[in-house]
Amino acid sequence: MKYLKMGSKQVSAIGLGTWQFGEPGWGWGKEFDNREIERIIDRALELGINFFDTAAAYGSGRSEGILGKALRGRREEAVIATKVAPPLGPEYVMRAAEQSLRRLGVENVDLYQLHAPDSQMPISATMHAMRQLVDGGQVHQVGVSNFGREQWEEAESALGRPVISNQVQYHLLERHQGRSLLPYAREQERIIIAYSPLAQGLLGGKYGVGNVPQDLRASFGIFNQDSLKRAPAVLEVLGEVGDHYGATPAQVALAWLLLDRQVMVIPGARSVAQLEANAAAADLQLTPGDAMRIEQATRV
Repeated sequence: MKYLKMGSKQVSAIGLGTWQFGEPGWGWGKEFDNREIERIIDRALELGINFFDTAAAYGSGRSEGILGKALRGRREEAVIATKVAPPLGPEYVMRAAEQSLRRLGVENVDLYQLHAPDSQMPISATMHAMRQLVDGGQVHQVGVSNFGREQWEEAESALGRPVISNQVQYHLLERHQGRSLLPYAREQERIIIAYSPLAQGLLGGKYGVGNVPQDLRASFGIFNQDSLKRAPAVLEVLGEVGDHYGATPAQVALAWLLLDRQVMVIPGARSVAQLEANAAAADLQLTPGDAMRIEQATRV
């Protein structure tokens, strides 16, 4: 595993996204359960994965509770990140943080993120609450999610401290966010946290035209006609490149994102085998030629 500097924390370049924990829309209770989650968490820590991302909105808080239980007794080994969704009024943010800490069973979180911008609330008011949480020790560092560059800069100015990360959808079929945000991340030594880095399975080759997931992903927007049309050509290149390394298209897709030192990825996992496959991508070193070939194949 390789690691990145996220402010005061060293975080694994590959983390674990936990939206699927406790969320019926992801097949919770049918395809996997708490026992499998405990095995996934234990194996993640063994592999050097230390960053775990959740949110109050995931499974209506169940994800936080499940993650907290799985990490019980191993808090010092984990970097825990969670989020608060709009509305982002100061009182609500403070109350939501207390509830998240209670569900997680911890005294503080390493990264507390605004899940999305709130156009109805001045960012200065929201960041006043975030500053109180940092000063009170409940939050170590502040991040945002789904913020544009100007919104990110405004949030940081309002906080008066680093807003250390921005979690956005970033993968080989959706590179716009990366192109717009990475210059700022490099200049300021901030981190882009790429969610859905495998386009929710589309870059793994499992899905395609006429075969889309029958769960939350079907309505999330990734499986649109443009992505479904472009995916086969991209997968062909990823497969050919992967053949040189004994790697899967999904592993190559993750490795390409990790070529930038300001990027970390948080794919989800429904099994230990899936987690292990994702983690192995951190050790995949693409040549400049292969990296350029993938860049050209995914440029729009």
